Amino acid sequence: MKAVIQNEFGDASVLTYTDVAFPKIGKNEVLIKVAYTSVNYADIKKRRGNKGKGNFPLMLGLDVAGTIEEVSPKSNFSKGERVIAFPKDGAYAEYVVANEQLVFKIPDSLSFEQAASMPTVSILSYMVLYEIGQVQKPDTIVIHSAAGGVGSMLVQLAKLAGVQKIIGTVGNLDKENYVKTLGANVVCTYDTFVEEVLKETNNFGANIIFDSVAGEVTGKSLECLALYGTLVQFGNSSGKAGTFKTSDVHSSCRNIKGFSLGTTRKHYPERLAPVAEKVLELFVAKKVTLPVARVFNLSDIALAHKLVESRNYEGKVLIEV
Repeated sequence: MKAVIQNEFGDASVLTYTDVAFPKIGKNEVLIKVAYTSVNYADIKKRRGNKGKGNFPLMLGLDVAGTIEEVSPKSNFSKGERVIAFPKDGAYAEYVVANEQLVFKIPDSLSFEQAASMPTVSILSYMVLYEIGQVQKPDTIVIHSAAGGVGSMLVQLAKLAGVQKIIGTVGNLDKENYVKTLGANVVCTYDTFVEEVLKETNNFGANIIFDSVAGEVTGKSLECLALYGTLVQFGNSSGKAGTFKTSDVHSSCRNIKGFSLGTTRKHYPERLAPVAEKVLELFVAKKVTLPVARVFNLSDIALAHKLVESRNYEGKVLIEV
């Protein structure tokens, strides 16, 4: 079968479209014929070698939308069912294997393209908003990287939850209209967000800040986080660690919560099924949507990676297999 692998860390040129051995399923696993996969920023970091060591040849990709091709005995799935899934050994391939706990049926009314845009970003967004951030209607919240996949989803979910004030940050104000269309009340850049948040809250600060950027953005976020506020830290797309001091939290009664969907998939996969069901319902009811920025062929994966690295897009970048 065709797949994209890499034999070393590096820029997008290390991604190789080639033939690889067909995968075999084990106990409680299914084989999926992939229709679409997506490019997440975690793929970029892993390709570069910024997410730990790699066992080469390495296949990237976190999620797929496709059709069940083969099941193990006593499976809860059947051949021909349409699903989204988190495969176990990468997603950039014509066929992938996934543990049944990380496979979720999708309704016929949802296209594969729309379904492929949602697994990682929608499930992650729902969990950080409700379970980690525990947003309330009267809150003022800040969503960093608001025009990206997770940011786009967080803005919509927060709007749907009736959050009073949603402030989104972007790298470039060309994305302001897009983020406001999704439901943000205020959109600003990373250079100005501290002042904007304090102005919008009469100097009280934001109740919850969702930070997937880290680095300097984490420190700046603490400058405009309210007393008893929560900083939800769930990524470091900047490539740098954010830092804080114990004095930043104890006397102000603020807290910092971390979350990783990858860690949760590995250690508590059973937490994902109820969330997947909820976000699928929202997509089917058209209460939320994820705009698809571009669709590339699997053989053009390097171009897709370059686009994601450029950050010059809105929504999700998909790969048709």
